[in-house]
Amino acid sequence: MLAAAFASLAGWSAPASALDAPLGKVVLTLTGRVLSPNFGARADFDMAMLEHLPQTSFVTRTPWYAQARRFTGPLLRDVLASASARGSQLRAIALNDYWVDIPYDDVARHDVIVARLLDERPMAVRDKGPLFVIYPFDSDETLRSPVYYSRSAWQLRTIEVR
Repeated sequence: MLAAAFASLAGWSAPASALDAPLGKVVLTLTGRVLSPNFGARADFDMAMLEHLPQTSFVTRTPWYAQARRFTGPLLRDVLASASARGSQLRAIALNDYWVDIPYDDVARHDVIVARLLDERPMAVRDKGPLFVIYPFDSDETLRSPVYYSRSAWQLRTIEVR
């Protein structure tokens, strides 16, 4: 309870059920500077665990789609908070081992989400799923740049907290 109160004061949410052991297939793993009571320096999430975190949706244009699309999923800062993750940098790693570094400050300043739905439907691997780190590019003109486009990662499987 004290941890939840502290997280709330810090502007982070930390649902108690987020770190229960996953019952389904693990779709996301956090490693590094995390504190998970069930897994130590690792936190595994199945899709149901991500669905139970507060959800955010936005419509934005991207370089990867011809039209603006609706992305839905938990805020990346909520995913990190649920595992008590703290650091200065995140390394998002995709299923094909592609990786990109994301400054930790980005998740506090921008509503970056771990999208699990595209236009209200689950994303297949062939459609950049099942998870996609995406910025709300249309919410701030500065986000519409190669710097922020390059920080998006589709087919996300792991986030290393450094």
